[in-house]
Amino acid sequence: MAARLAAFLKNAWAKEPVLVASFTIAGLAIILPILSPYTKYSIMINKATPYTYPGEWEPGGGGVLGE
Repeated sequence: MAARLAAFLKNAWAKEPVLVASFTIAGLAIILPILSPYTKYSIMINKATPYTYPGEWEPGGGGVLGE
């Protein structure tokens, strides 16, 4: 199985190196963020940051009511 995959990749690299390189970069772009240690901390920060903020807001964007 590994020998067939290696032969396929060698043949593909010989015929279309740009496609092989682009698929490699795309695959790494999908896989690496999952493995990154920064993902853990960004998830923790996003959970700690409130989605809505306290207080009432004017529809016209004039600021907080009561000021």
